[in-house]
Amino acid sequence: MTATPTARGRRRAPTRIERAAGRAAALHRPRVLLALLLLLALSCVMLLDGYLRAEVGGDQRVRTGASSADVPDDILDGGPILTFPGGQATTVSVPDRTIVLTFDDGPDPTWTPRVLEILDEYDVPGTFFLVGSMVSRHPGIVRDLVEQGNEVGVHTFTHVDLSYQSASRVAREMEQTQLALAGAAGITTTLFRAPYSSKTDAVDDYSWQVYQQLGEDGYTSVFIDTDSEDWKEPGVSRIVEGATPEDGEGASVLFHDSGGDRSQTLEALPEYIEKMRAEGYTFTTVSGAMAEQREQSADAAGPGAGDALQASHRPATGATLYEGRALVAAVAVAEWTVPALSAALVVVGVAVMGRFAMMLVLARRHHRQRNGRRFAWGPPVTRPVSVIVPAYNEKECIENTLRSLAASTHPIEVIVVDDGSTDGTADLAEALGLPNVRVIRQANAGKPAALNNGVRGARHDIVVMMDGDTVFEPDTVARLVQPFADPSVGAVAGNAKVGNRSTLIGAWQHIEYVMGFNLDRRMYDLLRCMPTIPGAIGAFRREAVLQAGGMSEDTLAEDTDITIALHRAGRRVVYEEHARAWTEAPRSLRQLWSQRYRWSYGTMQALWKHRGSLTDRGPSGRFGRVGMPLVVLFQVVTPVFAPLIDVFTVYSMLFVDFRAALLAWCAVLGVQLVCAAYAFRLDGEKYRYLLMLPLQQLAYRQMMYLVLIHSCVTALTGGRLRWQKLKRTGEVGMPAGTGG
Repeated sequence: MTATPTARGRRRAPTRIERAAGRAAALHRPRVLLALLLLLALSCVMLLDGYLRAEVGGDQRVRTGASSADVPDDILDGGPILTFPGGQATTVSVPDRTIVLTFDDGPDPTWTPRVLEILDEYDVPGTFFLVGSMVSRHPGIVRDLVEQGNEVGVHTFTHVDLSYQSASRVAREMEQTQLALAGAAGITTTLFRAPYSSKTDAVDDYSWQVYQQLGEDGYTSVFIDTDSEDWKEPGVSRIVEGATPEDGEGASVLFHDSGGDRSQTLEALPEYIEKMRAEGYTFTTVSGAMAEQREQSADAAGPGAGDALQASHRPATGATLYEGRALVAAVAVAEWTVPALSAALVVVGVAVMGRFAMMLVLARRHHRQRNGRRFAWGPPVTRPVSVIVPAYNEKECIENTLRSLAASTHPIEVIVVDDGSTDGTADLAEALGLPNVRVIRQANAGKPAALNNGVRGARHDIVVMMDGDTVFEPDTVARLVQPFADPSVGAVAGNAKVGNRSTLIGAWQHIEYVMGFNLDRRMYDLLRCMPTIPGAIGAFRREAVLQAGGMSEDTLAEDTDITIALHRAGRRVVYEEHARAWTEAPRSLRQLWSQRYRWSYGTMQALWKHRGSLTDRGPSGRFGRVGMPLVVLFQVVTPVFAPLIDVFTVYSMLFVDFRAALLAWCAVLGVQLVCAAYAFRLDGEKYRYLLMLPLQQLAYRQMMYLVLIHSCVTALTGGRLRWQKLKRTGEVGMPAGTGG
């Protein structure tokens, strides 16, 4: 925050508050950026994983029946190897009694290694046309394949029909596959086979343009003479028969080492190799066939193949090598991250569904118990109580707050602790002239110090704490203090409600508040592990607060901190649903971020501070071993993963099964809707706000996810914040009723 000009044009020095705010802002910006970068990285990892998992199906063209008028006749009638020496299209045939074994769609972690074992056993080389996405996912198999002396070619990155793709998409498919090969085996290749291709007589005007483009780039396109049709799984004998050329002719033969069940291929390969050798055939690679044809001598096939192999496999160097390694590394991260997140989400999903079920059961039990005719905390509590209102620059709200307290049906004294306000809050509170209202002024020291000051100045043994932007109903205090008839009760949480719910953000928070207070707090109450008494409305035994050391400045969530401290001191904390307070929720996303960031980070601080309760005995141990795991699981862990359900839904819609993913998401939303509707029923709220629930799940949760990441980053980096004041409008006045 910069200094502002004075009336005389001079610039005043920043106040201590302004300097603290400036330092906090300077610290938060990098953390917010880091949180956004983490989300971006996760999104990129998921998109990469989805891109890599593009389906590899059966070999069939996307379109058929295209004209081949532009394709030269000698290409249509030529051999299966298409080259462009000197820019001139030329085909090469496989020499007689020579077999070029080619395998498409790999590498596959199940089938490719077993194919390699067979080839190694029979000392037969193969030419593998690899899908780049599969290469990047299984680089070790590619290294083994190349080291064994086999040849590799490009089969695009995503197994797409290039005939109807743009020139840039064609180039991208080739470049990405080359990078994958470079990262996996340290090589690039000049061989290419198009997905859904067959013999040269199937080349049409669309695909011919692709082959010409790739020929100009130095690629040799490889077709087939015979097709084993093993992808149809016709049976071993049919596979062998389909792969056998006629009358001793040489052939480029198509098999598959991926894309489905290849058990029949594995059975057919040994039988086919033995049959061909018995008929006098030899086996070579594509490069070997080209060399043998050039030399016109079968005796030169061995050394020729080696020379040609060096020509088709080129060492990857420079940027290509390092970019390829980076790609393989990124894919390895995606291959580990996405399944791990999927497994985590299954666990979280089960936990969330279990939580919903537990909340519904316990909330119903709590409601019936506390609203039963015979239920009573004890003799009515009628003695006066002290209401403490910490205030910092609350001139917009303080009048509504104090006038609501003046209408209280319970005898109270009101203590306004002005924490160094600069907007005349204290003067305004005094000018109202309301009875039983005292104003204590202090230098700016933060909310915990203001509350402690009020506790020390309180005249009564029960103190009610509320925020300076909150409005009580006339009977709120009377209802809030009744549980103190039970001597074991040390504190009471009231029911905070959103007063400014007419906006979209307000409606979202209204849903969140109603669900949180009417389900969560009821559950925690029955389990005797209430984690937080809201700052907007809470009551305490004064002696219990003083014995706990007062409101601590160790955390940003002083309300959570004191609540846990009371549990550890053996005090019981309960929830009074009928004691309602109306508060002004943040109106902008920026203010909402600031508030929730403080809440979530403060909660983490409080949990860490009281981690010793995990090994304590008695009430402290009960909270440590029941309440703390529930808070960690449902206020830290699941809020991080829950929004990812939406992200995974989008992922599944794009890359898995659109209908199934949509139905799953709707099912989860339906469960949440049932829980929200029940909470609204318990609180007497109008159901119309639930129309906002689907949009809340799509937008609001994602923001809460980012806030929690921001909080986790701050916790890990040891950041610290002061009490942050949100800008208020004072629009929440005396409520006309208790409904929506």
